[in-house]
Amino acid sequence: MKMDIKKLLTQQRAFFNTDQTKNVEFRLRQLKRVKTILKENEHLLYEAIYKDFKKSQFETYTTELSLLYHEINQFIKNIKKWSKRKKVATGMANFPAKSYIIPEPLGVTLVIGAWNYPYQLSLLPAITSIAAGNTVILKPSELPVNTSKVMAKLINDNFPENYFHVVEGGVEETNLLLENRFDKIFFTGSIPVGKIIYKAAAKHLTPVTLELGGKSPTFVLADADLKITAKRIVWSKFINAGQTCISPDYVLVDKHIEQPFLEALKMEIEASFENKQAIGENYLQIINTKNHERLSKLIESGQVYFGGNINQEERFISPTILHNVSFADEVMKDEIFGPILPIISFDNLENTIKEVKARPKPLSCYVYSKNKKAIQYLLKTLSFGGGAVNDSVMHLTNSKLPFGGVGYSGIGSYHGKAGFDSFTHYKSILDKPFWFEPNIKYPPYSNWKKAIIKWMIE
Repeated sequence: MKMDIKKLLTQQRAFFNTDQTKNVEFRLRQLKRVKTILKENEHLLYEAIYKDFKKSQFETYTTELSLLYHEINQFIKNIKKWSKRKKVATGMANFPAKSYIIPEPLGVTLVIGAWNYPYQLSLLPAITSIAAGNTVILKPSELPVNTSKVMAKLINDNFPENYFHVVEGGVEETNLLLENRFDKIFFTGSIPVGKIIYKAAAKHLTPVTLELGGKSPTFVLADADLKITAKRIVWSKFINAGQTCISPDYVLVDKHIEQPFLEALKMEIEASFENKQAIGENYLQIINTKNHERLSKLIESGQVYFGGNINQEERFISPTILHNVSFADEVMKDEIFGPILPIISFDNLENTIKEVKARPKPLSCYVYSKNKKAIQYLLKTLSFGGGAVNDSVMHLTNSKLPFGGVGYSGIGSYHGKAGFDSFTHYKSILDKPFWFEPNIKYPPYSNWKKAIIKWMIE
């Protein structure tokens, strides 16, 4: 395996050095090919993910495939414009000359995907790298074994390995990959693993994008429309059974509306998930037994307001609301990543914001309110990757909004142009003619030369 990976890297570097991937028409053909392959094999993608999660076709399309198609279409539409060299101003100090920036691909890239949205979080950064003109080695998560297999089959059967190839496997294979030098590493996953990736990349001075996670807060202020707020929070929290890095991890609600808010959440869950004892069309499984056991322990606190149904054999946990929660509780120590929503009430917004600021910067933050002053105060005061006002999760769907974290929740961003930029080096060029060269900068130096330089530069 070790020699195979080295051979694969050598082949990809050799192919990249032919400059074929720099050709925009070549990139467009590959993007269209990826889209065709996905479209023609949707049935295989649906079958595989159902085996891993019991995830419905509806949810697979809306949370995974639709985003892939949308991004591919955006790249096809914009790649010529984004790949053109761009003129910039030159300034008097370099007269006469012109200045421009040349976008160029980085080279051989490694994309390490996550298990919770196995298609979206593996293929989207890989597609983005292709759009920018790189070669790609994709390492999907091994946890959803069937989605990993189907991605490997579709990619490896339809693309040469020296251009785009899937390497399956677990920790051993990932470590073997990380021993080698890449021109870019893109990782989506947990903070602890992100640190390992970052350390491995540092040995080769490889640039990285780390899409991590954290405990994303949701603020519900006293003037929020409780019915709509509950509807949007319940959908965004329990989609994918809560296994979403940008889902509301916990809710901070004004204590004056806590009880009606809890009741609104309960009513919305009952309306959305009629069969609360088993996996249904609107719901899915926890990824594996280990995560199911971890989540089950968080429910044993006796703070359940609603839900809390557990079926270990089916890896099922019903949508669950916890109340009477404090920042000191076990459920507030780490990212939940499951269908459990703790509710913390507050009577002082500023003090509550201080509590959030005392913790690592989250990937997302949401605020529900009609109070523009309070909203702007929250957005300005708190540092987080991205978020929404009076909605949750949906900022992910706007490809014009860079998606990424800050601090412990990640490094760098992608989606749309931001993704193209993350896999691109912008080469700066000053272009001068021979026909004119003043002696201002050359010896012998003098005060009058200094005065002219000062005038030109400042």
